[in-house]
Amino acid sequence: MTTRRLAAVLALATALVTACGGTDPNGDALRPDGSVDLSAVTLRIGDQKGTGTQALLAAAGELQDIPYRIEWSQYTSGPPMLEAINAGAVDIGGVGNAPPVFAAAAGAGIRIVSAYLIGTGGQAIVVPRDSPLRDPKDLRGKKIAVAKGSSAHHHLLSVLTAAGLGFADIEPQYLQPADALAALSTGRVDAWASWDPYTAQAQQQADARILVDGNGYVPGDSFYVAGRRALDSPATTAALRDLLARIARAHAWVNGDTEAWATTFAQVTGLPVEVTRLAVARAPYRDHPIDDATVAAEQQVADAFAAAGLIPERIAIADFVDTRFNDLLTPA
Repeated sequence: MTTRRLAAVLALATALVTACGGTDPNGDALRPDGSVDLSAVTLRIGDQKGTGTQALLAAAGELQDIPYRIEWSQYTSGPPMLEAINAGAVDIGGVGNAPPVFAAAAGAGIRIVSAYLIGTGGQAIVVPRDSPLRDPKDLRGKKIAVAKGSSAHHHLLSVLTAAGLGFADIEPQYLQPADALAALSTGRVDAWASWDPYTAQAQQQADARILVDGNGYVPGDSFYVAGRRALDSPATTAALRDLLARIARAHAWVNGDTEAWATTFAQVTGLPVEVTRLAVARAPYRDHPIDDATVAAEQQVADAFAAAGLIPERIAIADFVDTRFNDLLTPA
């Protein structure tokens, strides 16, 4: 995609942004016969650099001819986004496997509505190039940066558990990605548990190396999560259905043109194309319905956090899943 076309597409996205409020801001979009006037709907979407939903849709041409308005909100990671969804300020957003667990444990009004597999090579614990750390067991007693409640939090827990360690054996430093990168670069932490494109950024800009990636440690699913109040609104639900179909098409486009996606991702995020190219190369998408296997894998994530005492009690992931959009996707 050329810079000119990208600018035009993002300008369209910006033109679609509008403010809204109330418990059901899209209630007026219902016609007397019960049908939905999508032109009267505003869909509020949470985004973060790691998922890049806005950039993804723009690159794939899926922000064109949208029948509803979009309001975008940017977040540093999944947990604060899900807090906004629970508060009713956002309708939907893309996250990794851990944020829904922490939100569910807090009793948030959220539902997992779509799932997709993504490469686990970018889910990694990175260390400085010259670090003496060579094995996960070497993490004992070390300061490790991680975003609390993020997918990296689960990866770190899984790596520690496999190495016979626990969080009591390390000094976790709960930092958001920008602060964690700075801490790693200046030696204030020994390692950083992260995800792409931040892992790629650490490799390219901080000369970090991967101590251990997510292969064999994490299930690989990421999710789109919607608010229960949004799902209770027929008008908002109609827009969500259209959005999720667009995201699935965009994922298919990315898999067929990774170079174009890497270029656009760099333009939108401001990251060097070398960073986005590395991240994109190890992260193909595979959308799939939320089936029993998906729920079981996410339940294992939740059980791991509960067993480690990182959430107060065991939760049932099935209670936080909504499968009404499964028909949009092809079974794995």
